[in-house]
Amino acid sequence: MKRLVIIGADAAGMSAASEARRTAPDLEIVAYDRGGFASYSQCGLPYWIGGVVEERDKLIARSVAAFAEQRIAVRLHHEVTAIDPARGRVRVRDLREDREFATDYDHLLIATGAAPIRPNVSGLDLDGVFALDVMEDAIAIRDYIARHAPRRAVIVGGGYIGLEMAENLVARGLETRIVQRGDQLFGIIDRDMAERINATLARHGVDLDLCDTVVEGCAGTGGRVAHVHTAAGEIPADLVILAVGIMPAVDLAPPAGIHLGATGAIAVDNHQRTNLPEHYAAGDCAEVWHRLLRRPVWAALGTIANKQGRVAGRVIAGGEATYAGIVGTAITRVFDLEVGRVGLTEREAREAGFDPAATTLDSTDRAGYMPHARDLVVKLVAERGSGRLLGGQVLGQGGVAQRIDVLATALYADLTLEALTQLDLEYAPPFNSVYDPLQVAATSLLRKGL
Repeated sequence: MKRLVIIGADAAGMSAASEARRTAPDLEIVAYDRGGFASYSQCGLPYWIGGVVEERDKLIARSVAAFAEQRIAVRLHHEVTAIDPARGRVRVRDLREDREFATDYDHLLIATGAAPIRPNVSGLDLDGVFALDVMEDAIAIRDYIARHAPRRAVIVGGGYIGLEMAENLVARGLETRIVQRGDQLFGIIDRDMAERINATLARHGVDLDLCDTVVEGCAGTGGRVAHVHTAAGEIPADLVILAVGIMPAVDLAPPAGIHLGATGAIAVDNHQRTNLPEHYAAGDCAEVWHRLLRRPVWAALGTIANKQGRVAGRVIAGGEATYAGIVGTAITRVFDLEVGRVGLTEREAREAGFDPAATTLDSTDRAGYMPHARDLVVKLVAERGSGRLLGGQVLGQGGVAQRIDVLATALYADLTLEALTQLDLEYAPPFNSVYDPLQVAATSLLRKGL
């Protein structure tokens, strides 16, 4: 009987396990994870901390027992420490019993995800300083808030985790401040759009320090954090969330002869194969093909991880599957402001060698005369000369997701701006204007003479 070993028991790993089981009923499957939880939503952790999600178990997609019923063995608190491709063997440490053993495999999937970046500053070992990566981190943050009732939180970093944690810490009653090294929040959108996030944070009482850096780290009393020292001075804080970014967790790959790509993640083809036969990678530790840039990129998102996992699982089990790549679709929420992007920003398009043109439209999410119409801002980016759609960003208090999904479909199909204006989109006053804001923005950009 062939044996599949999976390193990592969350999105990519367990999607692969389930798909492999459907494809090959007789395949032996075992997944190892150094954590204490499998197959849960990391993206939901800020909302459990904030109390939006009341029960922790609702974040768990499928239990270890449920996988066992599928004859998929999940070994939690087991860390794979080394891969030996020549022997088809991995070294595993049982973290509870503090013992090591070796186990053989015929197929190996690396699904180790990503790891948070920790600034190289002092004081990060103080009680009350956290990164949010895995379920255990969320549990620790919730327990700390319950035990110590902190009043002032400092979030270092203004990406996904930083912005989502700001919303949820405010919901818990904490005075919250974001310290951001760069000159804008949420760097995957253009600066002119990101400035609208600043106003939303201010309206909800979140202080913001841009172009600032935690240069001296954290200081505390009695082993607990009390201050954050920055280039701008000292900020009182009895809770600190480090959200400066993440990097692919790939430490196991190079010693085993598994190649990394230019992004620093594991290089894979569109079947999730690495450079070694029967060695695969999927999820946040692996690269992904970008359909507009026509090259591999690194994009750590749950949607990608699950799809790559399914492809890997089917291929490993002898089936046929390919992953066609991404167009850079992403969305988040900052209090009542929805923020979405897809494709290339104006800055990214220019850096990639395109000659981009852009337009920004202030509109509403439905017919403007309807009583509950809300502001909606659309920015479209296209290529001069060809009129090819390159990307879009949408911000508003509603209706953002549907526009981003339309743009994602248009980009996947390689549509032009002209084709976007001709799409047969829905219309009724409670839902939309007779011309969707995307189509109005596309028409405006076409009139610039692309």
